Amino acid sequence: MDPVVIGGLILALALTGRTAGSRTAWLAGLAVLAITFISPICALASSLFSVRVLHHVLIVAVAAPLLVLGLRMRSQDGTLAFLTHLGVIWLWHMPAPYQAALDSVPIYWVMELSLLLSAIWLWSAILAPGNVGRAITLSLGTLVQMGLLGALLTFANHPLFAAHLATTAPFGLSPLEDQQLAGLLMWVPAAIPYVGLALHRLCVDLLFREHPA
Repeated sequence: MDPVVIGGLILALALTGRTAGSRTAWLAGLAVLAITFISPICALASSLFSVRVLHHVLIVAVAAPLLVLGLRMRSQDGTLAFLTHLGVIWLWHMPAPYQAALDSVPIYWVMELSLLLSAIWLWSAILAPGNVGRAITLSLGTLVQMGLLGALLTFANHPLFAAHLATTAPFGLSPLEDQQLAGLLMWVPAAIPYVGLALHRLCVDLLFREHPA
């Protein structure tokens, strides 16, 4: 219940009428951010790495595209956005940077904001009108790199994150099981928005070719 976080969400809510895109999408995006930051999910993420990954998936794969639709943002820097987001995702899910984020409040917020902002940048390129091939390539590229990270976490034969070695037992999980669950979350559920977007853009493009306006 950080007052700064709550205040930021209230301010964003107050700006709803000034958004250029879908107000429904904007409000849904803010609701997802509220769930990730001021619900038990945020607190539970301190104990379970799997919940931390769920927290991050909600930010980058659910909240970010909704906010982009609400803002009607458009970016042509698809390759740079993809590479930046890829680097951010991998950086903060490596043991040393992740531990640094848990040990420092400022670094924690650098982690969270860099994930959100880089995801917004990427989704603004994916959701930009036209260039269906680029949208599909960016979506599937993101899917592949998140799948690789998810596989690494799932098939590691030992726990990688010291911060959770002593925090998972009360929830009936070993540190390795918690890590494997995190990998599966990143590998499978996190893929749904990217696969869905790619299929949607492909179907719309094929329909338009068959029945041009």
